[in-house]
Amino acid sequence: MNQTNKEYLDFLVNSGVKYFLKNEPNNFYKIEKNTKKNPSLFEIKTIEELLIYTQSLENPLKKSSKKTVLYDGNLESDLMIIGEAPGKDEDDQGKPFVGMAGKLLNKMLAAINIKRENVYITNVVPWRPPNNRTPTEDEILECLPILQKQIEIINPKLIFLLGKTAAKAILTTPLQLSKLRKVWHTYKTINMNKNVNVLVSYHPAFLLRSPEFKKEAWIDLKILEKKIINEN
Repeated sequence: MNQTNKEYLDFLVNSGVKYFLKNEPNNFYKIEKNTKKNPSLFEIKTIEELLIYTQSLENPLKKSSKKTVLYDGNLESDLMIIGEAPGKDEDDQGKPFVGMAGKLLNKMLAAINIKRENVYITNVVPWRPPNNRTPTEDEILECLPILQKQIEIINPKLIFLLGKTAAKAILTTPLQLSKLRKVWHTYKTINMNKNVNVLVSYHPAFLLRSPEFKKEAWIDLKILEKKIINEN
């Protein structure tokens, strides 16, 4: 250090500027450690808590996903709609049913005078499977507690299942969709004090690929509409 620099440093020290002369950085900003334990699934009471819980989970499906896609819509709705899993558009936007299938779902609901924003919409699996494949049975089982918790929190009067994956998850049955449609089923968990009426129909993505089934889907929608009218 030359004489000029030494004199300048002495001047700064005498002026009270001393911190930068230490051999380690100053720790003016104290980082608060998060000592709060995340609640267990059983303790969760709100969808917001459930979303945080779900985002914190380690799941192989997250490796092929951008976002956790939990729900969209009204948290106080009497009607819950359950699909299969997010696709590319859903994974990009973080909301279920926002792609082509979502647009068809919106039209289906509008046909029986239901606005999308007035219902609660979710999927069996909250992460996009690789290449939009169907979730495996193990993936369905692993994500099922999250889906069941949503039902318990929302406490709907009616559940509308779209597609065989949703039917398998909620009704725990190997029966084909054709044998489950047109009749009301019931759903209940040990944490609910009531039975929930459940109706099964085709997934909008399937209807886009097989439009000849739209007439059958319309029958299901009219059954749903009648039940809603009677409930009110």
